[in-house]
Formats: sequence, structure tokens, C-alpha cells
Amino acid sequence: MIPARRNDLFSNWFAKYMRYRMRKAFNRIVVTPFEPKPGHSVLLLCNHFSWWDGFFGNYLAYWHLKRKLYIMMQHDHLEKRMLFNLFGGFSIEKGTREMLKSLHYAADLLNTPENLVVVFPQGELISNHATSVGIEKGIERLIKHIKGPCQIVYACTLIDYFESLKPSAFIHLFDCGTAGEKPFEQLVQHINNCHQQALKNQIHVEH
Repeated sequence: MIPARRNDLFSNWFAKYMRYRMRKAFNRIVVTPFEPKPGHSVLLLCNHFSWWDGFFGNYLAYWHLKRKLYIMMQHDHLEKRMLFNLFGGFSIEKGTREMLKSLHYAADLLNTPENLVVVFPQGELISNHATSVGIEKGIERLIKHIKGPCQIVYACTLIDYFESLKPSAFIHLFDCGTAGEKPFEQLVQHINNCHQQALKNQIHVEH
């Protein structure tokens, strides 16, 4: 497992640089109003459909949820892009003993209220047109090891073009309670309800 070597100076610069890059690539990035619980870290569970998803997580952490970003990345992907290690990237290798180490490492990070950990619970790229979200069992183990106050937030990003040549990203945020508040099966159902609500809300977004 590769732990994060997060550097605040680089991370803050990177968040500002990526906002500039995203504003050039997207027509609009619209985030639903959301206030995180004071004194809580944030476990940010995101749908995963594109190369941009980690950057959406970074954007949310810095500009909206006001937490220090850490992000769980596939081991081989992080090895090829070690610069992300300085911005909070740490690795997970599915199907190995090291996987448990990564899950416990993420849980430890979430014991600090200033931190936010981005995880893609689907474990692979899935179209943002999917109507349900599969949540891998590792998420249950991660949540069980969190000791401090931690809010679980689901972020559903959906893409539309409307009248522009560039895509617009609409990020729908939902409160999923706090770690340990509800059984895992209920959490999975709640996230899927949120995902379906995001799909319904998307039909009526202003453009």
C-alpha cells in the first residue's frame, strides 16, 4: 500500500489550478447547496464514470465541503501518477491482504474532522446513466473502523450538454448520515434512493 504524502501547499495550488482547467473544459459545474456537519470528517462516496471523477472530488473538497482531500486510488494507477500522492492520493489493491490495510488507513484518516476521503464505491467505471449504484463490501469494513465523528456524503455527478458545445457537470450532494448510524444494507439502499433522486432532479435542472 502506498500511503498519502499530502502537502498542504501543493494541494492548495493544485485545487486552484484544476478549477482553472475544469472551467476551460466544462461549460458549467453546478453543485447543489450543501453544508457539511460541523466537527465531522467527510467520507465522500462518488459515482465513477470518467477520468474527471477524482478532480470532481478535489473540487468538492476544497471549494464546497472545506476539508483536506485524501483519495483512494487503484494501486497501479497511483504508481503511474505519483504526483497525486502529494495531493492526498493513497492506494488500494483489490483482492490482496494490502486491501485491508488501505481500508483501515482510510478509516484512520476519517478520525480527524478536517479530513475528507473520496472513495468510488462501485470499484470500476460505470456509465452515469446507470439507475443503481453497486456498493462493494469493503465500504462496510471501512465504515466500521471509523472511530471519530464522520459524515457520509453521496455525490452523484451527471453530464449534460444542452445548448453548449462543452459539457456541463451537475453534482448532486446528499447527506447519508454518520458512520455507524445505520446498518450497511440500509446505507446501500439510501445511497441508491439518492442516486435515483439525482436522476429525477437532473431532468429539471436549469440551463
